[in-house]
Amino acid sequence: MATAVENLDKLERRVTFTIPKAEVASEVEKRLKLRARTAKAPGFRTGKVPAKMVAAQYGYQIENDVLNEKIASAFNDIATQNDLRVAGYPRFEPNTGDDIAEELLAFNATFEVFPEVNVGDLSQAEVEKTTTAFTDAEVDKTIDILRKRQAHFHVKGVSGEHGDGGSDQTAQNGDRVTVDFVGKIDGVEFEGGKASDFVFVLGEGRMLPEFEAAALGMKAGESKDFPLSFPETYQGKDVAGKTAEFTLTMKQIEWAHLPEVNDEFAKALGIPDGNVGKMREDIKTNLLREVNNRLNAINKNKVMDALLKVSEFDVPKAMVDQEISQLAEMARRDMAQRNMDPKGIQLPPELFSAQAERRVRLGMILGKIMKDNNLAATPEKLRAKAEELASSYEQPEVVRDFYLNDQSRRSELEALVMEENVIEYVLGKAKVTEKEMPFDELMSQQA
Repeated sequence: MATAVENLDKLERRVTFTIPKAEVASEVEKRLKLRARTAKAPGFRTGKVPAKMVAAQYGYQIENDVLNEKIASAFNDIATQNDLRVAGYPRFEPNTGDDIAEELLAFNATFEVFPEVNVGDLSQAEVEKTTTAFTDAEVDKTIDILRKRQAHFHVKGVSGEHGDGGSDQTAQNGDRVTVDFVGKIDGVEFEGGKASDFVFVLGEGRMLPEFEAAALGMKAGESKDFPLSFPETYQGKDVAGKTAEFTLTMKQIEWAHLPEVNDEFAKALGIPDGNVGKMREDIKTNLLREVNNRLNAINKNKVMDALLKVSEFDVPKAMVDQEISQLAEMARRDMAQRNMDPKGIQLPPELFSAQAERRVRLGMILGKIMKDNNLAATPEKLRAKAEELASSYEQPEVVRDFYLNDQSRRSELEALVMEENVIEYVLGKAKVTEKEMPFDELMSQQA
């Protein structure tokens, strides 16, 4: 059996090997005899079907199975003998050269091998670590947001249980307004540019800035004409980049009455005894968890970027192709969950190639660092991570035990811990500078 390994490219290799025809024929005959014991055919009892009929019915599939098994076995032997670290799946093709003996079947196996992963000098890696200041002021802001979610709106100027909204009867940020509007481009109304009794809360950013600016300061019953320029990136392609003339009529203005921060408010947020202090502590704990999750995600990406900069090596195309397939499948599942039909949407590989290569490259870098520095997940760290993930649930000990005892969840847990070990290791070696991000900016970023 020829086992010389031919280098075709940086990572691509090829070997030629042979399999005796007699070996294949012998195994096929053996399996046909076994199959004949249970073979059925009209007019014959089970196990009494003539050998020729058995061969005609099952021979092709059995021969194909045997040949595939022999090819795989022969290639695995070659890979072991030559210490080949094969990446992806080999491509097997028949070799019909004139130098192949008649009693042999010959095949070419073309495949890729894993590269030598060379992680650069981590002491030269630069990482700008994001931090944020967290104080009681952030807790107060969050409580205000929660109060706004439970706001009751009352018409300005109409006296009621909570007053009349004050002396300022104009529309201000935080007010809920009801308006009529009509927009025209070159004097012609356009689709989606007209509405009656349209309701929105000023300052929430639901409308374009120019629209909200026009509504600010208006009184009920007033009308106003104003220009509005649609952004080039506006979702309505027919009006994107164009300027429209709008007529806005303010029909009603309602001011927001926010609930007081008291025991009733605390109970509404799930604190059974209405303890406001406990409510604040719960909000603080949840905020800190979210802040840490966001900071960890940001800094993880920065560490990964730094690793990519200091580590250069070729990645197997086969592994990138597999990753592209997985990303495309994830995209299709996401579409299906959004009630979109993925069958009618083209997903060319180019959409995912950069992301796929990044994921493959990082996976190999992380694996190398873990192996070389013994960054395995210890039982103590696994338990601590499980408790962290379970802390937001009503029965954290049940969730913790589920993570630790379910094999699939435990594997996910180990991957998370090992990744965190690598990040901690890199940050301990790299040139790290810190840059503070405002709390509001951190929380406004898409998680």
